[in-house]
Amino acid sequence: MSDEMKNFFGENIHVYTRAQALEDGVLVDVSETAREAGFKIPVAVTRAVWDQYIAWTDEDTHNQTIQDESGRLWDVLWMLMCAIKMRRSEADQVIYELYVISRDGKSRTAKCIKLKSSIGGGDKREPVITIMLPTED
Repeated sequence: MSDEMKNFFGENIHVYTRAQALEDGVLVDVSETAREAGFKIPVAVTRAVWDQYIAWTDEDTHNQTIQDESGRLWDVLWMLMCAIKMRRSEADQVIYELYVISRDGKSRTAKCIKLKSSIGGGDKREPVITIMLPTED
């Protein structure tokens, strides 16, 4: 923190870094697949996004319909890439829609959901993207 900021705000009470959030599982790093989808910077999704819209097990397929995690992750990332290209703005947040099958043990048809993407500074002020539910910060 710069001296000017420290003088204005005072000492940090608590700092929770992106690296800690990834280590704790609060964020899930999806950068490898994101690179395949055309992203050039690190991308993570929140645990809520992962659990609700990406995670999929053999039991889910047995109970609901044939899906897999890699395909569901690809859909989340690809639809974000399309939304970014369509917007062509310099906004730091993008809210976008995609169709997913809820992981609820019974749904078999996709419903339209919204996700929010935010680009910001990582732990070393490098650009990073976080995909989250619209109600998350």
